Amino acid sequence: MTDALREAPLPTPHIADERIQLVDARNRPCGSALRVTMRRFRFWHRATYIVVLNARGELCVQRRTLTKEVFPGGLDLAAGGVVGAGEAVHLAARRELEEELGIRGVPLRHVGEFVHAEGGNHIFGSLYLALHDGPLTLQADEVADAFWLPPVEALALKGVTPDTRQAVQALLASGLPEGTP
Repeated sequence: MTDALREAPLPTPHIADERIQLVDARNRPCGSALRVTMRRFRFWHRATYIVVLNARGELCVQRRTLTKEVFPGGLDLAAGGVVGAGEAVHLAARRELEEELGIRGVPLRHVGEFVHAEGGNHIFGSLYLALHDGPLTLQADEVADAFWLPPVEALALKGVTPDTRQAVQALLASGLPEGTP
């Protein structure tokens, strides 16, 4: 890679103009704010994390686009995103899975909850598991690429987003639910 490519600035991030459900430090709803305001003031909020496994037990890894507002170009070990104002968490999980990977109609297994408070992010995460062997339809403005790896190999990758790393570690710590590869 040339020095010019290494030093090229990232594209301007795209921050969706949407209202996000805000919560207090105990995960109780306390209003809403535009996404840009939530990011600027580092408000507590909810997010969904859907770990997608295939029949071989491999995890779907997504490369984020360079225009993502947080961790541009990073690797996500789960689909998901922030919960909209007034949106139920399980519905947000289904919406995000369909938007990012084009997966619809598969059962989502709720695995648990975790708190991610690192790097200015204050998130109450809801963790789900989905089994999927069909095709993926990537959301062009959010997902640049997707590939499959065993969970341990995925966790060893450089550039993994810290919140999705924590989500997969929580999944592995809980033991994969019965009936999964």
